[in-house]
Amino acid sequence: VQLQASGGGLVQAGGSLRLSCAASGSVFRKYDMAWYRQAPGNQRELVAAITTGYSTNYADSVKGRFTISRDNAKNTVYLQMNSLKPEDTAVYYCNAHFTAWNIDYWGQGTLVTVSS
Repeated sequence: VQLQASGGGLVQAGGSLRLSCAASGSVFRKYDMAWYRQAPGNQRELVAAITTGYSTNYADSVKGRFTISRDNAKNTVYLQMNSLKPEDTAVYYCNAHFTAWNIDYWGQGTLVTVSS
C-alpha cells in the first residue's frame, strides 16, 4: 500500500483544514486507517483512527474539533480539522494498519502550521 497525504498548510488559529490521504491498491477497505502527528522535539502521537467498520477514536486534545472519515470507493481517508490551535502545529502522517498481518504503512507526511 502506498499512501499520499495532502492538504496541509498555514492557517490562523481558529481556522480549518482538511487533510486527505489517498491509498493505492484495491484492498483499502481492509485497512484500519489513522492520522498521527509529530511536532518538533516530540514523539509521534495518534490523532485519530477509523476502523474497517467505521469505528472512530480520537486523542483527547482533538476531541470535538477533528473528524476522521473514510471513503472506500475513493480509497481515501480524511481528517477535518476545525478550531485549530497553535499546538496543533506538526507534520501529520497517514497510517494504514492491516490487523491480520500486523503490518503498518505510512504516508510521507504533510505539514500543518497554525499561527497565533
